[in-house]
Amino acid sequence: MSPDQRDPAGRLPRAFTSPGSSSFTDFLSAHAPTMLPAGRALPPGTVPDIPHGTTIVAVEFDGGVVMGGDRRATMGSMIANREIEKVFGTDEYSCVGIAGSAGLAIELVKLFQVELEHYEKIEGTLLSLEGKANRLATMLRNNLGLAMQGLAVVPLFAGYDVDVRQGRIYSYDVTGGCYREHHHHSVGSGSLFARGALKKMWRPGLTSEQAVRFAVEALYDAADDDSATGGPDLNRQIWPVVGVVDVEGYRRVDDDTLGAVVQQVVAGRRGDPGGALQRGEGSDR
Repeated sequence: MSPDQRDPAGRLPRAFTSPGSSSFTDFLSAHAPTMLPAGRALPPGTVPDIPHGTTIVAVEFDGGVVMGGDRRATMGSMIANREIEKVFGTDEYSCVGIAGSAGLAIELVKLFQVELEHYEKIEGTLLSLEGKANRLATMLRNNLGLAMQGLAVVPLFAGYDVDVRQGRIYSYDVTGGCYREHHHHSVGSGSLFARGALKKMWRPGLTSEQAVRFAVEALYDAADDDSATGGPDLNRQIWPVVGVVDVEGYRRVDDDTLGAVVQQVVAGRRGDPGGALQRGEGSDR
């Protein structure tokens, strides 16, 4: 808070102590709109090259959902960062992955995390999973002006629905459209290839371990055909970021566990770069 927002006695302004909306975004819109991404006007001229996040995948399993993202950020034809994180826990039972303008997307995620925490403190309960998805859609809709100027953010949201005890996946467009996805989904520049891989692998009754493996496989396939998607970096020991959400809440898969999965995937692709033999394609089955 800036000094000019306090009264002469040093107390908080009435806006901070009066009952109001459970939406933190609405509060900022009313009292400090310039703190919102959409509240800051862009300078005239074209948008310069900025880092962009690329591929995010989500896979439903029996009792939850897995989300994974590669670690590469690109700026035009260059690699801007090899270790960017694109998957974040948003509250106890949900997570979000980001594609698009990296800096703006990370700022939006942080605001969304505060939005959910603010709602829980004001209402004394968790927002439903569908309610969280709709809140994120509203925030994206507010950023439409920036998207039209070239600073688009396209997230992928997923979580555990405590009412039906299942994992759910939601995708978006830049206008704030929110869409329920079934079984699996992917966004970003490598999403076409990742979705093709997931269609071949997904089946009902997956365990969380199998879903993690399939997420890594899909990201591997995306990196194989999309230059903006980073594959596992064995020399630098850089693995994708993968999170699991189930009845126990959100947790990130640790590097040791994920490293073992990556090693299995890479070893299995030697002599079979497309993974056809692993998936049984072309066999008599």
